[in-house]
Amino acid sequence: MEVVLLERVAKLGQMGDVVSVKNGFARNFLMPQGKALRATKANLAQFENQRAQLEANNLESKKEAEDLAAKLDGQLFIVIRSASDAGSLYGSVTNRDAADVATEGGFTVDKRQVVLTAPVKELGLHDMTVVLHPEVHATITINVARSEEEAELQSSGKSIQDLQAEADAEADFDIAELFDDVGGAAMDEDDDFAPVQDAPAEDTEQPEV
Repeated sequence: MEVVLLERVAKLGQMGDVVSVKNGFARNFLMPQGKALRATKANLAQFENQRAQLEANNLESKKEAEDLAAKLDGQLFIVIRSASDAGSLYGSVTNRDAADVATEGGFTVDKRQVVLTAPVKELGLHDMTVVLHPEVHATITINVARSEEEAELQSSGKSIQDLQAEADAEADFDIAELFDDVGGAAMDEDDDFAPVQDAPAEDTEQPEV
């Protein structure tokens, strides 16, 4: 199907371009969201009549998006989730979760604006793209952790693997220290019960006269 774009659409074209797309994409996405019209003679004429207004609206919405992007870009938001010791989540973090924490942080973000190539299923820091306007994007970081304390450590640059390695090393040190204490105590007990050596016998032989 041929459509005329009413705004810039990534990988398709700019406002006013007539492009060929699959019927389902046009009917289920482009046209319902007001991004395109079927490229009929009447619709093309309607677009040309409204073009100036559409361009003005686009500039206004782009400016608003740029203002928001300047504040949103680079922001970090924490999502607390249960996970295994290896860092695998019991579930996943979706674009809805990212939009919710961003909105809680004072930014108006819709889940449809958050681009995820795949659901997040591991603890750690995950960058996500937020499409604020067809020509304006921002990048946010979602810090997925099991607690606020763990999130703080991850923000400092430590991965879940680093944290686990530190915990394992600390546990090994505690065990080694415990064995040292037990060994030292055993040696002290051995010293307490050490046999007393007999004193050397006195020489009772009488001197010759």
